[in-house]
Amino acid sequence: MSTTMDVTTILRADGFSCPSCVAKIEKQVGRLDGVRSVRVRFASARIEVVHDPAVSGVEDLVAAVARAGYGARPALA
Repeated sequence: MSTTMDVTTILRADGFSCPSCVAKIEKQVGRLDGVRSVRVRFASARIEVVHDPAVSGVEDLVAAVARAGYGARPALA
């Protein structure tokens, strides 16, 4: 049993322009260990990720978005 609580991290996305881009991001980020859910909000260019930060941190999430071919950075509230 894990003692770490899941957190929701919000990223701002750059460079995507269509629903298939959203699917690519969700698939790539969703592959990470510790990720429970991924939701890309196309209209606001936000990526909401529920994850275990002890397993996959913010840097891992940003790197996964980059592997999908897009940019991302932590949102400032």
